[in-house]
Amino acid sequence: MSEKLRIGIIGCGGIANGKHMPALSKFSEKCEMVAFCDIDEEKAKAAAEKYGIEGAKVYFGSETAYKELLEDKTIDIVHVCTPNRSHSFITIDALDSGKHVMCEKPMAKTYAEAVAMCEAAKRNGKKLAIGYQNRQTPENIYARSVIESGVLGEIYYGKALAIRRRAVPTWGVFLNEYEQGGGPLIDIGTHALDLTLWMMNNYEPKMVVGNTFAKLRDQTNTGNAWGDWDPAKFTVEDSAFGYIVMKNGAVVMLESSWALNISKPIEASYMLCGVNGGIDTVDEVKLNYVRHGRQTIEKPNLDAGGVAFYEGNTSSDASVVDMGRWLKAIETDTDPCVLPEQAATVTRILEAIYTSAKTGEPVYFD
Repeated sequence: MSEKLRIGIIGCGGIANGKHMPALSKFSEKCEMVAFCDIDEEKAKAAAEKYGIEGAKVYFGSETAYKELLEDKTIDIVHVCTPNRSHSFITIDALDSGKHVMCEKPMAKTYAEAVAMCEAAKRNGKKLAIGYQNRQTPENIYARSVIESGVLGEIYYGKALAIRRRAVPTWGVFLNEYEQGGGPLIDIGTHALDLTLWMMNNYEPKMVVGNTFAKLRDQTNTGNAWGDWDPAKFTVEDSAFGYIVMKNGAVVMLESSWALNISKPIEASYMLCGVNGGIDTVDEVKLNYVRHGRQTIEKPNLDAGGVAFYEGNTSSDASVVDMGRWLKAIETDTDPCVLPEQAATVTRILEAIYTSAKTGEPVYFD
């Protein structure tokens, strides 16, 4: 590899501009963005002008333009920030071209695609990580340390929460089932499920029952946070719910929605119950247990020290911390924080919820 890690960005839309490129720019002493690709010429050129090195290359004009970027053997890392439909084949092509890959969440539309991505990483001896940056918030870093200490005991029940009142994303292709593979379940439910499984350290599902709803998508005068959606373009669910049984008997409930008639939205949160105590991150981190014969709730002060850092960068921005750990994994040849096999299990469960909703039957895993 060159002195600085050379990065190519494939997909220069909202998630690249909102997360990947700003976070990577915080590590200019370690990496540089040298190539940008998007179907839209203006987006690719704008990204190169704002985040690229002098002379950064730009590729655009077709869905296969990314292949030209991959021909550049000086590029060490590729970030895949495209719609969900193309995550798998772009990632596999990038790995086969000798690049490490950070792919935006969810890993893929289907479990078969996710497995193929894992196999490509192993086949090429390259690192593959998925963009579940919420693992790096101060709240979740603290919760993980509590759980690893064993204070909760065996965790046998979890609830993954990603429910909005009226906050349907009306831009890009979020409402397009073909491009995305689903709605809130695959968009925000995926974050909550990733966090829950990671905290439980349990990636062995036995069966799933799920249901999806499109009860609100035909409404007008919606009161939506980002303006009214177009019902004609809303081809995904507005809510999805899953009941997941793990092989060890533990149970996880997953709730996800972009538009649910609730009074209080909850996102990227979870509740976990163990035999000795519980923890949840709804509103704030709360640890509950019995001490001296009394029910007790403990609330840590996360403003006082303990901020996650990466070699002097004391940002509490989860995306920045996530990118720092990703670059460090490549530099030191260690595992990234999010293992592709973990992300593949998340995709497997999400796909099973959609399948169960369509068939009206449980989905059992081997």
